[in-house]
Amino acid sequence: MRHRTVADLMAPMAVSVRRGTPFKEIARLLDEFDITAVPVVDEDERPVGVVSEADLLHRREAAGGAITAADIMTSPAITASPEWSVVRATRVMGRHSVKRLPVVDATGRLVGILSRSDLVQLFLRPDRSIREEIVEDVLTRTLQLAPSALSVEVDDGVVTLSGTVGRRMLIPVIVRLCHSVDGVVDVVDRLDYERDDMPIGSPTAREK
Repeated sequence: MRHRTVADLMAPMAVSVRRGTPFKEIARLLDEFDITAVPVVDEDERPVGVVSEADLLHRREAAGGAITAADIMTSPAITASPEWSVVRATRVMGRHSVKRLPVVDATGRLVGILSRSDLVQLFLRPDRSIREEIVEDVLTRTLQLAPSALSVEVDDGVVTLSGTVGRRMLIPVIVRLCHSVDGVVDVVDRLDYERDDMPIGSPTAREK
């Protein structure tokens, strides 16, 4: 079961500027390429900061000379690697309260940029594709259950599971794996079980 990574969603070869790029040139690039931020890179194409529309609006004038990217950028740049999972990238964005992440290769050089709008693509995945992955990859291939063992319904990314499994401990595993499928918004658990093998006091125990 392969999940999409940062490399799958990022915009490759992001527009970038240098520390000395003037204010007006940055504004022109944002407008020309219809983007909301641009990475600032050094001579080796390694990100050292990010300039966003908000940064431009907060610093229209500067005493003692023209404004450059170095004057207004947010630094250091919070970056991601192409092989990161989408979940990891989303958590880093949330932890640092940023809307985009410059993506760097193993040498630290800029290879793309990932924005929140790129992540939204995951939730536009068709319900039919989500259901097929759950039935074929999660239930059949990973858990080795018969395709007809459980009922899987998907409506606007919300997965509803119903049917009966042999062991109660299998239920939280199924739910967790379904949650990990790209495009899943929520999982409604209506599963029942034949044998209760859940340890007493387990935090995953459910009231029936």
